[in-house]
Amino acid sequence: MSEKREKTSIGQHCINSIGWINENMEKVVIMICYSTMTAIIFVEVIRRFVFNLQAPWSTSIPVLLFLWLTWVGAALNVKQRTHLSLNEVRMRLPYKGQFACLVMDAVLWIFFAVIVIYFSTEQVRLAYDNFSIVQGTDNVMQWWFYLATPLGWVLIIFRVLQNLRDDWQRFKRKESFDLQPSILD
Repeated sequence: MSEKREKTSIGQHCINSIGWINENMEKVVIMICYSTMTAIIFVEVIRRFVFNLQAPWSTSIPVLLFLWLTWVGAALNVKQRTHLSLNEVRMRLPYKGQFACLVMDAVLWIFFAVIVIYFSTEQVRLAYDNFSIVQGTDNVMQWWFYLATPLGWVLIIFRVLQNLRDDWQRFKRKESFDLQPSILD
């Protein structure tokens, strides 16, 4: 009996962990990147003006971290539906028209994502094949940072598919669509 309870507890813990990751992954990555960028810039400004010292990589790493911040942030905006959209027009459409627009959004996001993933993966491969190193470092590879673009767009596709699933379920239940996103969510 206790073995069954233990397996159930472990299974429930895994489900809870996956749910937490699904809900917070982008926020954690954004916070880590933003905090790291801020810390590097803050420390290096003080070092530069007070001690006349500067790490040679201090101008490169924050810019490259911004890639992660940008594309993971884009995925978060897709997830929360806080990206740019024409909801004023959509709200005036009939119910099926609203759903058709949401499906068209998903198709366009995925189409655009495939193009971005294809070309950005080529950039990552070139940086990897050429052993491109971040300026001012001896062993920090550029491709680690360039990988943010294709991975961010894969995450965007995942979030688009989640939204499409939710929209489909709402459509089947004939519930209204959330066409007024809030930036404060």
